[in-house]
Amino acid sequence: MPFETVPRQWRVRPSLPILKLIGAPGVLALGLLLADGDVLRPVLGGLTAVALAVWGARDLLTPVRLEVDADGITVPSGWTGRRRLPWSAIETIRVDRRAGRGLGGPVLEVDAGESLHLFSRQDLGADPVEVADALAAARPITD
Repeated sequence: MPFETVPRQWRVRPSLPILKLIGAPGVLALGLLLADGDVLRPVLGGLTAVALAVWGARDLLTPVRLEVDADGITVPSGWTGRRRLPWSAIETIRVDRRAGRGLGGPVLEVDAGESLHLFSRQDLGADPVEVADALAAARPITD
């Protein structure tokens, strides 16, 4: 059965940016509580809180990380931009399994020659292996 022409999207789970936005004031409060007369701790807590809030806001503003249709895929570009990659520009799509330091897990790699796009389970809201299979099914067969 051929791939449906309806675009398919993968997005950040809604709970992830909410956790980031809730965590930002918590990190700031922790920096203030643990200051004990030290100026560096509240400053680091404040900077971390701002970074976490900006990261969460970006996830709310542009939750879609990957979109596929019959003509190619769309990936994030910059802070809130999007970049269209036609199938002809995509060299490989694979899942790399990285292990180590508690941050390991499968990562979807989309190699477009001059650019490499990496997506984790948190980016996609789905298993990268399943997404790679969907992308492979969507890609037209060329000789």
